[in-house]
Amino acid sequence: MAGMSDRPARWTQATVYPDMWTDPDDDPRNSEGLDPEGELATLQEYLANYRLTLRMKCEGLDAEQLARRSVPPSTLSLLGLLRHLAEVERDWRNWITAGDPLPKLYGERDADFGGAVADQAVVDAAYADLEREQAATDAALAGFPDLGERVGKDRVAIRSLLVHRIEEYARHCGQADLLRECVDGRVGQ
Repeated sequence: MAGMSDRPARWTQATVYPDMWTDPDDDPRNSEGLDPEGELATLQEYLANYRLTLRMKCEGLDAEQLARRSVPPSTLSLLGLLRHLAEVERDWRNWITAGDPLPKLYGERDADFGGAVADQAVVDAAYADLEREQAATDAALAGFPDLGERVGKDRVAIRSLLVHRIEEYARHCGQADLLRECVDGRVGQ
């Protein structure tokens, strides 16, 4: 077991609240003005903020730090989370249609985490994959403005897909808080 001296010191960039990731005035997730108008806009804003949170948890780290695993035997890493979320964005499009599923991005089961290796090309590809898959899923869901519409072979409601996406990002952002703190001591918020 690693000794206390092997652990990074906890730190934050926040100056107002020392247990926060960043000061509220510097937080890009803080929007000025009124809350979004309507259910769809509200869900989209929550999703956008969780997506941004994940990117914030990864910024400033090199390929080795992003690929660093949590605790054995887990394959969980920040890079693995980026790849995993690209994979699940793609999979959610499979729920919309009744046709043949899109092929997996990274091949076999858990390859999104297993293939998250300390290589800058893998990091760059993960960010590109995530951005592309998010945009494709957003575009596919934009064709269904009625949140109650049921789609795909399982007849799932569009609302359920949007809420499930928010839940997925929220859960993984919590894991990213802990992973980031293990990498360099920066605390979550």
